[in-house]
Amino acid sequence: MKVEKIESLFYIFENTEALPKDVGGLMNKALEARQNAYAPYSNFKVGAALLLDSGEVITGSNQENASYPSGLCAERTAIYYAGAKYPGSKILKIAITAGASNGNTSKPIPPCGACRQAIAEYEIKQKTPIEIYFMGTSGEVIKSDSLKNLLPLLFDNSLL
Repeated sequence: MKVEKIESLFYIFENTEALPKDVGGLMNKALEARQNAYAPYSNFKVGAALLLDSGEVITGSNQENASYPSGLCAERTAIYYAGAKYPGSKILKIAITAGASNGNTSKPIPPCGACRQAIAEYEIKQKTPIEIYFMGTSGEVIKSDSLKNLLPLLFDNSLL
């Protein structure tokens, strides 16, 4: 038997004011997008904002459906729109904010598994990492330099 240790490195910012200016602006766009979430069933709203290499900012919010699997997360809403509208552009950064619509969520909330896989697909496709910043509705912001840091045992096309 062999044992292998896998470690991840994260950067923790005290709040949005501690972020670099460009990232703070991107997180503000995610906070604005969160207000457009349609979450009547879970009351859990998520907003995402992507920065493309062209300088374009794409936002997305979660969109629920009475048939739960039919909804779409904020991250994938933004990523798929960017892929459809700007197919040659690279995603440089993504900012995500999430929490209950009826309260304050100060704990940073990372992307779900399905969104991690979608981010991974684009990171692999563009052959460059995507910086990921995530938070609750307030408080600390966590940064990961790459999706591979959040999902180190990545499922990709090399396994097909």
